[in-house]
Amino acid sequence: MDFPPNQGLDQDEVTEQVDEAIAENDVVLFMKGTQLMPQCGYSRKALGLISQHREEFETVDVLESIDEYRQALSAQSGWETIPQTYVDGEFVGGSDILEELQEQGELAETLDAA
Repeated sequence: MDFPPNQGLDQDEVTEQVDEAIAENDVVLFMKGTQLMPQCGYSRKALGLISQHREEFETVDVLESIDEYRQALSAQSGWETIPQTYVDGEFVGGSDILEELQEQGELAETLDAA
């Protein structure tokens, strides 16, 4: 039996997934790709930075419904770019912010707040 190709999720489904992921996880990274196969350099960088300080955190691959994720995340954070990191329900930033926190010696503390 052939199934139609996955067209991604609609905006309401994505918004609900974003809200749940942020609410249910101490640390969540919305990224392009997966932990095993990041699909962009910024996502890879964010993943690497978080992994230095935490063994357990959630990742969400946004590629299947990129426009819907971008809209839902932008509504949450006011930030349009991906990746986005949330700690204890609060938006922390993208890979550039994580890198700045790392350079200032504050990333471990930020991630440990969870």
